[in-house]
Amino acid sequence: MSYTHRVGLSASEDRIEKLINERLHPGADKAKIDARIWDLFGEEWAVMFTDLAGFSRGTASFGIIHFLQIIYESQRLLIPCIDEHDGILLKVEGDSLLVIFRNVAKAVDCARAMQDACQQYSTTREDAEQVKLCVGLGFGRMLRIGDRDVFGSEVNAAAKLGEDMAGAGEILVTDAVRRNCPEGQQFAPLDNPPPGASAAFRLLD
Repeated sequence: MSYTHRVGLSASEDRIEKLINERLHPGADKAKIDARIWDLFGEEWAVMFTDLAGFSRGTASFGIIHFLQIIYESQRLLIPCIDEHDGILLKVEGDSLLVIFRNVAKAVDCARAMQDACQQYSTTREDAEQVKLCVGLGFGRMLRIGDRDVFGSEVNAAAKLGEDMAGAGEILVTDAVRRNCPEGQQFAPLDNPPPGASAAFRLLD
């Protein structure tokens, strides 16, 4: 990592930490500090969380080497899709990816390309070797801290959709994503939207 990149990350993190500390002081004008934080770090992004279906169960059955193999193969399949659709990969945690996009259309197109890549890969593999992808998408104003993390209600909703609610091969989206999708996309509503989203939907083929 270059020196200038390290400075960029630490500068953002240092600034947000100072503002949060100011917010903690007795009598602090929290509304004013919040406005400063949003002015500095508030940006509009589409956010994606991915997860691998049945991953923990497979790891328990087949061991740590199997765990590493599936992670390696999933990243080999997915990262080129992210690059092709101008996504920014912010974080990798185990079998999950956090990615942001400047617009909803590219996020949706990337999610479809990722699902296609995993399905094509898996057609010739035994069940234990298949990469079964779950995707959650959100969109809206959020706090972006350098190139390391994002925070906001749409971030939380997308994480819940991708990591807890989506099944293998599914792309689940918040209502904000649905409303900002190009025309022609079809959706099926979900009965129980996650916290942070007014409604949620399954993206249809």
